[in-house]
Amino acid sequence: MKKKVCVGFAVVLIPIVCLYFLQCLLVPKYATDIKEGAMIQEYYSSDKKHDVLILGDCEVYENISPVTMWENYGISCYIRGSAEQLIWQSYYLLEDTLRYEKPEVVVLNVLAMSQGEAKSEAYNRMTLDGMKWSKSKIESIKASMTDKEDMLSYIFPLLRYHSRWSELTMDDVKYMYKTPSVTTNGYLMQKGVRPVTTIPKVMPLPDYSFSEKNFEYLDKICSLCNNNGIKLVLMKAPSVYPHWYDEWDSQIKDYADKNNILYLNTINEAENIGIDYSQDTFDYGQHLNVNGAEKLSKYLGKQLVDNYGLKDHRNEEEYTRVWNPLVDKYYQEKQDE
Repeated sequence: MKKKVCVGFAVVLIPIVCLYFLQCLLVPKYATDIKEGAMIQEYYSSDKKHDVLILGDCEVYENISPVTMWENYGISCYIRGSAEQLIWQSYYLLEDTLRYEKPEVVVLNVLAMSQGEAKSEAYNRMTLDGMKWSKSKIESIKASMTDKEDMLSYIFPLLRYHSRWSELTMDDVKYMYKTPSVTTNGYLMQKGVRPVTTIPKVMPLPDYSFSEKNFEYLDKICSLCNNNGIKLVLMKAPSVYPHWYDEWDSQIKDYADKNNILYLNTINEAENIGIDYSQDTFDYGQHLNVNGAEKLSKYLGKQLVDNYGLKDHRNEEEYTRVWNPLVDKYYQEKQDE
């Protein structure tokens, strides 16, 4: 009888273990290519003592340097950014973050207000797969799924990636269980220089109104911050392209005024910030390289200190113990070819 129980147990357990190993092997690792897919999960291994949480798409994770904010103002900051992050995904990431800590300030980049719906499963995966399982993740998946996606493939990623055999590389074996850090507190460093040479023609839109769904989730972010005593800041990162229309800007200004929220349109402040689009962008003006990111971060840090009196932690051992290795990592990455 005992032998039969052991055999039965093995019959059930061995296939489960094999499927688990297969899943670990086949899911994308995002270690050297498309690093954006590894960023969301990195937050969970960070030290949870952040004054500022920054949410949004590539306009935050490529444009803002937490190390620069730390070095200049002693602000402890983390960027929970992801590629094409939608406004409802930002909301659920904020909800998820509040399970671990409560920052004093949340900075939300507003470019996502111009995005109506999820563009593709690939972008969804780069935000959703890295979240730990929780009610927030489930609701974010439900709100984000395209017509061709289903919840089961998120619960069991093997169902989605079972055909990746022909794409496997040594990274898939090397990083089966843990992907190396690709950011510094959510900042994905870009060191190249591709200056702005031409500015694309601005095309008029048939409708400049942000969707009801986007405003619904902006309201939810605002309420969640208010209910937790968190200051919300809306920001538009500096860029030459894609164009940020005046009609979009006025909607954000009106919302910020109505809700007593600070709105920083850094497109208008680019010259005062010191951004030079012949030197400070790596992709012809869409995003900033590390030199531009450091300039923007000094500006943002000053705004946060001036408006909210954030404490300088540079003389506190519990903070320096965490930040000194991050600073070393950051400057080593800047030096590496």
